[in-house]
Amino acid sequence: MPPLIRFTMGLLPAIACAAHAQSPDPTLDLYAQPGNRIAISPNRHLNLRCTGQGSPTVILESGNNADSMAWFKVQPAIATFTRVCSYDRAGTGFSDGGPLPRNVDSNADDLAALIRAARIATPVVLVGHSYGTNIVRRFADAHANEVAALVLIDPPPQGVGAFSPEFEKADAAQRQQMLGALRHCEQGAETGKLEPPASDYKDCLRGPNSAFSAALNTAMLANKIKPAFWQTMISITQTNADLYRQPVPSAETHGAIPLLILQPDTPFEDVPPQFRKAMEQARQKTHRAIAATSTRGKIIAVAQSSHDVQIDQPHAVIAAVRTVVHPH
Repeated sequence: MPPLIRFTMGLLPAIACAAHAQSPDPTLDLYAQPGNRIAISPNRHLNLRCTGQGSPTVILESGNNADSMAWFKVQPAIATFTRVCSYDRAGTGFSDGGPLPRNVDSNADDLAALIRAARIATPVVLVGHSYGTNIVRRFADAHANEVAALVLIDPPPQGVGAFSPEFEKADAAQRQQMLGALRHCEQGAETGKLEPPASDYKDCLRGPNSAFSAALNTAMLANKIKPAFWQTMISITQTNADLYRQPVPSAETHGAIPLLILQPDTPFEDVPPQFRKAMEQARQKTHRAIAATSTRGKIIAVAQSSHDVQIDQPHAVIAAVRTVVHPH
């Protein structure tokens, strides 16, 4: 989500917060190893995980700070009726870092390069969560003929300041505080002090998660002690300030591309109460504006779900994808 109140120093995918297992889940161990590292340029690779068979191919675009593991509940089910791919964006998971700044445009360009390099047949169905919804929309802006449909999971509210100037001030102040913390952790990564963490850097990373095996915890730690990870987080934090301060662009259009927005009912439980009304007002305005960019735009309510619909109600995501893959 855009507000830095959503940003924790653990920087783990939603599964880390959602897992309640008393013992490690062995099905997650596949994320302890890279899938297929695809060269998108002579010196850069992105980690791609494709499963299933069929057409069109579905591409899963994770939210901010998350990687391909965010789709562990969704990807296997989609793979039963078509080909589906998830990937780690630059600087996350098993992917290399990318040129700075990291923003929606650079990530959309990487997605285009990945589709070409991996020879993924187009048009594709793009599924984006949170920050990922901005990336897939930007990709669709530039490559409309390569997109069969868009499934957007709770696009973040834009222009919250129009409903609460107080929120905008608080968010800006917290952003600066977070940037300071991220730069501190980057310094620790640059000097090799994040593992084992020196006392000055103990807040940069969470400890092992009991829902994950030792191998998976080790792999996640290895990915997050790299300077490229922290440099990516810093750049995204900076560039997202302008992205979310503005409303949905009035010129954005997706023609007649099927566009489904999954809208959970409890997305702001971790937000201070004084800001929830403004954020909900901005979210509703944002979702209506995005839906209006397509003549086939539709908002679908999802009950009993937080912002992380793919974790809380994966069946809703699977059903939406099935609808656009097999419309009849």
